[in-house]
Amino acid sequence: MIKLLGILLSLILLFSWIEPVYAFTNQNSELTKEELKQRDELGNKAFAATNKGDFAVAEEYWTKIIEKFPDNAAVWSNRGNSRISQNKLEEALADFNKSIELAPNATDPYLNRGAALEGLGRWDEAIADYNYILELDPSDAMAYNNRGNAKAGLKRWEEAIADYQKSAEKAPNFAFARANYALALYETGQEDKAIREMKNIIRKYPQFPDVRASLTAALWAKGEKGEAESNWVAAYGLDRRYKDIDWVKNVRRWPDSMVAALDKFLKLQ
Repeated sequence: MIKLLGILLSLILLFSWIEPVYAFTNQNSELTKEELKQRDELGNKAFAATNKGDFAVAEEYWTKIIEKFPDNAAVWSNRGNSRISQNKLEEALADFNKSIELAPNATDPYLNRGAALEGLGRWDEAIADYNYILELDPSDAMAYNNRGNAKAGLKRWEEAIADYQKSAEKAPNFAFARANYALALYETGQEDKAIREMKNIIRKYPQFPDVRASLTAALWAKGEKGEAESNWVAAYGLDRRYKDIDWVKNVRRWPDSMVAALDKFLKLQ
């Protein structure tokens, strides 16, 4: 399996993990040194644009590489990631399909395609992609997390909780799986357990805005207004999107109970 360099995009689609970059493969051994140099220079520019959040620019660079090197599966998948980050989901899906066609045994394009399918609300198809990854690599923490997200989209919360737990077990430092686990606990009526989990995450990752915001909502609903306000100051300072309840509900895709709790906090603040 090609190892990926995972970076957090400014838009994490539904908090599924999508893998923005992975090493170029020398699928065409007849490339000249000059061609390899040209490809790598364009790739580095695309990576730099991605790191800056300039996804449209990154897409342009990936397109230039595809025009010259159309048989490189990694490049198609990378362009798909730049498109998914612009919410161009159908176009991203086409890129991931092409990447899979060129490299059917690489798991990473399946992970990314699953995220695009989630964004389109095609939950069962996304789950099928994650299941395929887990058949090939049962230790893939990101696949467990993303499958949990897809199951949450179907309101299959107990199954989602099991997947988040499995993801955290496979990768204890994968904070997103733990954050999603806490949200799922809250949705299933386990508010106190969810709050404990959120506080534990914050102790280790104090700059994690999603958990700061969810803890704000949970504490406010519990009547602990001072601590809620304190966490909100941190959350809002880190990421102002959490003040947009539509974004929280439809892009971040928090569970209904947590969305309602945050909405009450924002309205009464």
